[in-house]
Amino acid sequence: TELRMQQQDQMTDAEGEPLTQEQLQELLENSAELDLQAVQGEIQESSGMFADNIMKEAGADMPQSPENSQGPFVHVDEEGGELESAEPETFVYDEWDFRADDYKPRWCVVKQKMMQEGDPTYFGATLNEYGTLVTRIRRQFEMMVPEMMRKERKLMDGEDIDIDDVIENMVDIKTGASPDEKFYWRRNKVQRDVAVAFLLDTSASTAEAIDEGKKNQDDWDAPDDPVEYMVWLRTRRGEQMRRSYKRIIDMEKESMVLLINALEAIGDTYGIYGFSGYGRENVEYYTVKDLQENFSDRVKKRIDRIAPLHATRMGPAIRHTAYKLEQTDARTKILFMISDGRPQDRGYSREGVEKEYAVHDTKMAFDEAKKKGINSFCLTVDKNGHDYLKTMCSDMGYEILDDINDLPERLLVLYRRLTM
Repeated sequence: TELRMQQQDQMTDAEGEPLTQEQLQELLENSAELDLQAVQGEIQESSGMFADNIMKEAGADMPQSPENSQGPFVHVDEEGGELESAEPETFVYDEWDFRADDYKPRWCVVKQKMMQEGDPTYFGATLNEYGTLVTRIRRQFEMMVPEMMRKERKLMDGEDIDIDDVIENMVDIKTGASPDEKFYWRRNKVQRDVAVAFLLDTSASTAEAIDEGKKNQDDWDAPDDPVEYMVWLRTRRGEQMRRSYKRIIDMEKESMVLLINALEAIGDTYGIYGFSGYGRENVEYYTVKDLQENFSDRVKKRIDRIAPLHATRMGPAIRHTAYKLEQTDARTKILFMISDGRPQDRGYSREGVEKEYAVHDTKMAFDEAKKKGINSFCLTVDKNGHDYLKTMCSDMGYEILDDINDLPERLLVLYRRLTM
């Protein structure tokens, strides 16, 4: 690539001395080939991470780095101590080490960011695309509210006599027990009191095409490595090229559009968040719509900017979402995660025993949420997910979707079932 050629030129000019990380970061930010800054605003915060990984790819030595091995998701027993959250909107969480049967204290930093805004027409165009399904689903959700009636029994007066209570009284009289004179019932309307946080996996793998045939026809070959993918993605965006196929992330976005349209009809409290990141120091957590935020045109535009990013360190993202749900006073609290695969990140997973490290930390994060009165559910499109989901979601509900094209409608069906 041009970046490698520039590095070689610099090395020649400097009598064989390799570029420093700072020099490479400056090259990365100013590279005409990438034009990263013009494409996406968050490059300022991510360029350091890109520099780290491109230095590795170029074969440069990484001073003071515990990792100098192949692939972005190689697990190591990460050295280092507790982390701090000196910056605004950063949060530090413990991480569960199942091998030690204990937590690593203050091990991960979650960086909370507001999702940037995109195309204002995306939301409406998506509703138009789904047409009759939008109308049908919204009508079903509107019907949920009148159904929320609770039968209150054992009252001194009410709408009618409860036959079961009358029979119990007759039995009590015959056996010499004192009968209960409260045998009326009435229906009380139960006010919906639900708060749901939707947690979207926005890892690099969500860039995969749903229909590989269409992807090949379009010559849209994304690299597998998440760092290379980010460079590739920004370059393609800069060229203003359009896809003729849908990706996993596109189905997630469309599902959120249909979901919002339905939820606005019943008044439930809901939040939408995306997560990714790279390493324990940089778990990215994007707010599309906060739990206490009203739906607005800004939220519509943020949905358009949801895009594939880096890795999938699920544990801290779940813990941060549970923290947000804790701040609400809703009677029913639900954490609904949508993913396309197993948790993985630098220093978090690899083949072998360490592959289970991420699964067990994620399971523990769900268990912690359950102890806080939060019900969790995981919907995944990973058809091979049973091997890890049976452990990761052993005490909660999960579902593997056979056809990702069913995601928008299935998500709404599951939501209705979970909150009734």
